[in-house]
Amino acid sequence: MNFLQDHYAVQNELLLIVISVFLGLLIGAEREYRNKSAGLRTFILVCFGSCLFTILSIKIGVGNPDRLAANIITGIGFLGAGVIFKGDNKIEGITTATTIWATASIGMAVGSGYVYLSMLGTALVLFILSSLTYLQNFIDNHHKIREYRISVSNAGDVSHCEAKFKEHHLRYMMIGQQYTQGSLTIRWRLTGENKNHEALMRSLISDPKITAYQF
Repeated sequence: MNFLQDHYAVQNELLLIVISVFLGLLIGAEREYRNKSAGLRTFILVCFGSCLFTILSIKIGVGNPDRLAANIITGIGFLGAGVIFKGDNKIEGITTATTIWATASIGMAVGSGYVYLSMLGTALVLFILSSLTYLQNFIDNHHKIREYRISVSNAGDVSHCEAKFKEHHLRYMMIGQQYTQGSLTIRWRLTGENKNHEALMRSLISDPKITAYQF
């Protein structure tokens, strides 16, 4: 009888591990498709590892099963920090890091036997990553914030830049200046619709008073 119980328990655990690999594969495929820093293999291993650690925590930590499982979160924190990096104008990789964190929770749910809850969690993660991208793009198109570095020859051309921003219906704020011999570089934070940013860039290229720009 005990042999049969152990046999069924092993089969159940193997099934849970397979489910965790499959759910990790679904999330990893989405991240791989978008060419993110953490892709298919990373998310499979995160989900599988979290599931296995949770199973072990229940098996070997009978008196205190949350002891081992609690350390999963600590390990995932270090892993998530590794995919966050600073770009030119913003911090990047935060979405991937939080997806790793959410995937670990899905793996833990599978390892605990809450398969339906883990499937719901996977569906929500995929919905947030895929469908809400359209909402994010809509917001960006109507409220885009960019930082520009614009170089001019004369200090008097600062007002010329401000006039161009107003012409293209962009709200502006000066956030820094740098002067080198014969050139003044000013950092601006501009806010407005994406189409207005594109029109401004075309205008800056053809403007003889603008020696260089970068955003």
